[in-house]
Amino acid sequence: MRVDRAISAYLRHVSVERGLSEHTLAAYRRDLAEYSAWLAADGIDDTAQITPEVVSRYAAAAASTEPRPAASSLARRQSSVRGLHRFLAREGIETDDPSARLRPPKAAQRLPKALTIDQVAALVQAPPADDPIGVRDRALLELLYATGARVSEAVGLDVDDLAHGEALRLRGKGGKERIVPIGSYARDAVDAYLTRVRPALAARGRATPRLFLGARGAPLSRQSAWLVLQAAAERAGLAAHVSPHTLRHSFATHLLQGGADVRVVQELLGHASVATTQIYTHVTVDALRDVYAGAHPRAR
Repeated sequence: MRVDRAISAYLRHVSVERGLSEHTLAAYRRDLAEYSAWLAADGIDDTAQITPEVVSRYAAAAASTEPRPAASSLARRQSSVRGLHRFLAREGIETDDPSARLRPPKAAQRLPKALTIDQVAALVQAPPADDPIGVRDRALLELLYATGARVSEAVGLDVDDLAHGEALRLRGKGGKERIVPIGSYARDAVDAYLTRVRPALAARGRATPRLFLGARGAPLSRQSAWLVLQAAAERAGLAAHVSPHTLRHSFATHLLQGGADVRVVQELLGHASVATTQIYTHVTVDALRDVYAGAHPRAR
């Protein structure tokens, strides 16, 4: 099969069968476009021509580009290539999987950076309360920290997703839904936004069920939500790099520090595996170690 047709078939498969998000599909598409271009430059346009040696050469070439890509980026590209060839072998389009022996580089484990509780309070209170957009921004920031939602989940919320009283319906990766409690601070901030601000914003644009709207009445984008957070971080005087995921990290870390069970945090975050959530337990253990070293008279 021609390489371009094989890639198209694989992307259709992962889109329909696995229900991947548009963001993840776009990453697959970019990775496989690079792979296809490299194969074409090597004179290969049919999947039958791809051998284990070809795949190994591609992996080596991808790793040697300048500037040198991060291990996580290389691992993602190789994962895309392995997924393509596994699909072709499983569907009987090719007899063998030439990527079967390909081993991705081991990425260094990076512990998530969490804000302190005081820093979170300064961040969510940074937008001006006497400005309509500031009221919206406070509601967004309070909700992100209160629920641990991904920014894509937050901007994808509809007003009806709040119809669970003290809980919120979030749509995560692969279209999976989960119900997450929402605390009083976030609930009050969202109520203030819905009552005082959203009706005026909605009147400026076309009718939409989206909860968070931009200044012109259109649904708030992921990029706009990121800018909201950056502006709040500057107002709060936070020198550390702050991203929408920082609030998600802080949510998980503070819950575990407060005694929450890791399985409960897994459900709240929408992680498919508890192994993903357990990275936060390392953060809390490190914090305990620091406290111990500074407080115990015979720690050193």
